[in-house]
Amino acid sequence: MKARLIIFLNWFVLLGSTLLVCAVLGIILVDIFSKGMSSVTWEFISQPPAKGMTQGGILPAIIGTLWLTLITTLFAVPFGVACAIYLNEYAFPSILTNVIRASIRNLAGVPSIIYGLFGLALFVQAFRLGTSVLSAGLTLGLLSLPYIITTTEEALKRIPNSMREATLALGATQFETIKDVVLPSALPGILTGVILTLSRAAGETAPILFTGVAFYINGLTSSVNQEFMALPYHIYMLSTQHQSIEQVRPLAYGTSVVLIAMVFLLNLTAFYIRFKNRTQQ
Repeated sequence: MKARLIIFLNWFVLLGSTLLVCAVLGIILVDIFSKGMSSVTWEFISQPPAKGMTQGGILPAIIGTLWLTLITTLFAVPFGVACAIYLNEYAFPSILTNVIRASIRNLAGVPSIIYGLFGLALFVQAFRLGTSVLSAGLTLGLLSLPYIITTTEEALKRIPNSMREATLALGATQFETIKDVVLPSALPGILTGVILTLSRAAGETAPILFTGVAFYINGLTSSVNQEFMALPYHIYMLSTQHQSIEQVRPLAYGTSVVLIAMVFLLNLTAFYIRFKNRTQQ
């Protein structure tokens, strides 16, 4: 009887915590969508800002965010996956690998604004890339690396060693085993972690604050060497720095709706990949 009571209390606490978190999230989403959906029109999405950003749309910010996500992906994904493959498939247990793993875990906890200052010192000043979408994308790539490495390594660990041993017994090399057996089996988990990490990076403001984002640019970002507008920074500026905050507040909420929709689509893609993999197994 006592054991059943403890189980019921644990279940009640867990369920209550889950419902509380969902309720808070629901309140936030309802507030944002109720105040921002009226501003989201085709003109809002397809036109640049106008009249001191009190009218018009957010097309440059959308294009800049897409540029940013693309550069982050091209930089972070290959290096992150390669590092995870080395740690899980090639590196032997040692003090060095333990130090590397501990460093990666610690980097995942570094505040994002620190990455922004580091990106300013490294990419903008040391490498002389200037304040540009390239510098900002590389900075976000550094921010994303620890998460991609960790999720990829966990996906690789879930592949049974028996599959590796069977392939090696048939005469395949370790590289062929990783390329033809391990990576295809772990690909859904890797893609899920990568997409969730990129969706998080797309909403970051602090790392791009010092490396290339601009309050307003005349035209679309067409080169990686240009400054750019981005949705999260656009929301921040409309909400705190604009000279007519009350007038542009509906536009800030509308921009928030668009950013949430983009992140939601990325997360939905990750969930679809995970679900498709489970149904095939």
